[in-house]
Amino acid sequence: MLKKIILIFILILHFSCKQETLKTTSYEILNEKERALLKDELLEDRFQNLLPELMDKTEIDMWVLISREYNEDPVLKTMLPATWLNARRRTILVFYRNKEENTVERMAVARYDIGNSIKSAWNKEKEPNQWKALRDIIKARNPQKIGVNISKHFALADGLVKTDYDEFTENLPEEFKERVVSAEKLAVSWIETRTPKEMALFKKLVKITHDIIDETFSVQNIIPGKTTTEDLVWFMRQKVTDLGLSTWFHPTIDVQRNKEALKSHIASFSKAKEKEIIRKGDLLHCDFGISYIGLNTDCQQHAYVLKEDEQEVPTFLTEAFKKGNRVQDILTSNMKAGSTGNEILAKSLLQGKKEGLRPSIYTHPLGTYGHSAGTTIGMWDAQGGVPFNGDYPLQKNTAYAIELNTTVAIKEWNKDIRIMLEEAGFFGDNTFEYVNERQTAIKPIKF
Repeated sequence: MLKKIILIFILILHFSCKQETLKTTSYEILNEKERALLKDELLEDRFQNLLPELMDKTEIDMWVLISREYNEDPVLKTMLPATWLNARRRTILVFYRNKEENTVERMAVARYDIGNSIKSAWNKEKEPNQWKALRDIIKARNPQKIGVNISKHFALADGLVKTDYDEFTENLPEEFKERVVSAEKLAVSWIETRTPKEMALFKKLVKITHDIIDETFSVQNIIPGKTTTEDLVWFMRQKVTDLGLSTWFHPTIDVQRNKEALKSHIASFSKAKEKEIIRKGDLLHCDFGISYIGLNTDCQQHAYVLKEDEQEVPTFLTEAFKKGNRVQDILTSNMKAGSTGNEILAKSLLQGKKEGLRPSIYTHPLGTYGHSAGTTIGMWDAQGGVPFNGDYPLQKNTAYAIELNTTVAIKEWNKDIRIMLEEAGFFGDNTFEYVNERQTAIKPIKF
């Protein structure tokens, strides 16, 4: 009888622990139909409340986007509804802004409506030539500036391929050819600007990212002397797949430890990390991001595997980590609307070095794409500034991966280490905030 009672108690305890694990690792992830509804809701909100503002700001009254199936303009791809995974045949979108009437016409010179947000404006039976149909739309509205997605320096704003550009200009009436301009600023603004509705979703997505990192850096997934960094990488990939999510880059896990020299920048930033067996006393670092309903995260955090005689992360590592947080604070305090990425970079590096830090900053726009459009605040191999992309001014209501590191001398290990951090941040009305907090202490992994 006693044995049965003990067995029942063990089963209840096991079930309770399992329930707690399930509770802490459960997420509010929508099913496919719910995701589609939300994606289309977010897109319609952008068309209604954001696009008119951006067209006025960039002084473009007609925006023409042209793509063929499987060769989509990166901007046009963000405008497709949830049930359109690709463009169909040749898809031409036309947005016409009438500022006096405060309207934006959304037209598709295509055989089909583009979801519920963009209606077909081409009757092929009446006008078989798609280019002539486009020409008629342009002539009827007489725009002063026709923006097309061509850009020398912003890849995401350079989606109009040469074939389509040539055919477009060949079929354009002569009087309109001189009105064609680059829509670079409009395209970049569309990609980089985040709406309040998107930020509510983004906050949840960053929380999921953090939770997966916490689960990865835990005693449930690490056995010192056996588990490898590659094991953790594939745990992350599998976790993302099991949750019905995706990732825009392959995660990495790397190790810094006593009696091993600090790796070069090239080795540190290489995605082809060496497989390491994780040991007690290791400082772990991950680079991980996920994709969900048109948004992307990008996060780097640290964990430490406690040795048997340790109850907490050693003070020398705790103090080193604070220096990483300090570099973050310096950078984000210098983010001002209208300042260029290069200006923010130079000011932040100078300030950090004056404080005795050894910073390296390589912060990039984040959101619709992982390495998104907008101002670039340094690259790991361009600490003197980034031509063109770094000269773009910081805009309001934009998101960034606050990515950087600082090198710290650890006398206890007789070597330097790097505290490498990356967190999603939002720059609003000249204010900065982390999308869902940031790491402020190294995660302890205690056995």
